[in-house]
Amino acid sequence: MLLLAFVVVMEQAFSTVADRVAAVQERIARAEARAGRSPGTVRLVAVTKRVPAARVAEAAAAGVTEFGENYVQEARAKIPELTQYIATDINWHLIGHLQTNKAKYAVLLFPLIHTVDTYQLAQELGRQTSKRHKTQNVLIEVNLSGDPGRAGARPEESLELADRVGAVPGLELKGLMGMAPYAEGSEDARPHFRRLRALFDRLPGPNRQILSMGMSGDFEVAIEEGATLVRIGTALFGKREGG
Repeated sequence: MLLLAFVVVMEQAFSTVADRVAAVQERIARAEARAGRSPGTVRLVAVTKRVPAARVAEAAAAGVTEFGENYVQEARAKIPELTQYIATDINWHLIGHLQTNKAKYAVLLFPLIHTVDTYQLAQELGRQTSKRHKTQNVLIEVNLSGDPGRAGARPEESLELADRVGAVPGLELKGLMGMAPYAEGSEDARPHFRRLRALFDRLPGPNRQILSMGMSGDFEVAIEEGATLVRIGTALFGKREGG
């Protein structure tokens, strides 16, 4: 285990962002094949929390078109800065907790918000999008950890919340998002992903488009369990300062 960790650290130290993008895309393709899924079924979202704009641009140059930010304030600074590095359009996802008072900024920055976990937040997003005569795509965040201190709707309440959110004017509910509890091995995440997939399968067809689950340490298991979108940070950019 220590040797494997050392190899991973050394690979990250001496590889470029483009190399890591290629390696992650290959791992995604292999996981799709193991699961009997068509190539290209799973979308890669590069997580750019605390990643400088110049390095985000390296990932874009390597072919990544979708990026995820955890913090609205960081995105408000970073997204305009990126215009000096890249000319192509990229799609931004909000994957971190969203405070209601930041909804007015979020709807201007993110075509897809992954972290709707209360009806109150959904209502505010709906109000903000209606003001701007637009539609906001959202996912329901489900708390898979069982920890009441973590963000996300409780699994047993998530489908009822989905029904209510799906009826909010200005919002388009596209699916579910979840994060497995921290564990030593990726296989430990499998039952949590399986549970989220079971909830996802109970959504009405129009709301059953995106299943966002899987991160750097467990995304291959997530793909095997049905993820359509994975959120990868460390495997692309290395360990970031501040975690």
